[in-house]
Amino acid sequence: MNPTTTALAAPAYLKRPVWGHWPAALGLAAATFQIVTGVATDAVALTVTVAASCYLAAAALGLRWIAWANILVGSIVAILSELAGAPWWLGLAVFAAVLVVVGLLRRTPVRPLSAEGLAMIGFGGLAVAAVLISPRLGLALAGVALASHAAWDYVHWRRDAVVPRSMAEFCIALDVVFGAAAITLAIIG
Repeated sequence: MNPTTTALAAPAYLKRPVWGHWPAALGLAAATFQIVTGVATDAVALTVTVAASCYLAAAALGLRWIAWANILVGSIVAILSELAGAPWWLGLAVFAAVLVVVGLLRRTPVRPLSAEGLAMIGFGGLAVAAVLISPRLGLALAGVALASHAAWDYVHWRRDAVVPRSMAEFCIALDVVFGAAAITLAIIG
């Protein structure tokens, strides 16, 4: 094989057929839906917190596919928390703690469990702070947290680790677009 040809070859993800990019298309559709229905601090903060919990669930349970299922599970936890009279973020914090305990009981490898646990604390902490401060600054902070989560998604996509690549690709599209919209609205609002 000619080294020059190899160096110029397109990356595998660019060689996929158009329908092979469904995760990015789904992420863009989800971001568009969120933007059209209204960009609120709570919605942006909830999105980044549920996203972080998806990665934590996959690491704790040692099942990459569980990240997709956790979109629904994390959303249900948030809804049930609100129905019980507690803030959504408190329910997701308890859920995250349970996931960590389950991971420890399962003897999940320490590195992914601790990395995803710390990411949950970091992104979740920014989300909670965003909800508790002034609306405009909170929206900007939530947007920055969500957009920066895209870098976390990219690391996972690149390494093909913890979650399926399709999930990381979906999240990149969602996080960048919805996060940028929140930042933009906070600035011009």
